[in-house]
Amino acid sequence: MIKALNNIYARRLLELGRPKGAADRIALPVAGDDKAAKAIVLKLLDELGFDGVDAGGLDESWRQQPGTPLYTKDLDAESVRRALSEASKDRKPEWRATTNSPGNFHRASLSKS
Repeated sequence: MIKALNNIYARRLLELGRPKGAADRIALPVAGDDKAAKAIVLKLLDELGFDGVDAGGLDESWRQQPGTPLYTKDLDAESVRRALSEASKDRKPEWRATTNSPGNFHRASLSKS
């Protein structure tokens, strides 16, 4: 399993791809435990017009979640690396679950019975 493309709006994938070496080319993080699979995804990002940044294993993939410094930001590779290192596990209030959150599938299916 590889975690990629979760921190960019889908429309930006269509609009922001740039040739390798372009000054305005942005980077996207790629997390995963399988090095071969991660290499395939990094190559795919390059073909789509983005620099891929190795974001570590899946256990570190929280660094590219909502509420982190790089989520939905159009950053170059150096800035992505910096944002990954500055990410905090402390969740902002707007990204925390509440009693009004949808919950899980099991709870949702029980409430419809």
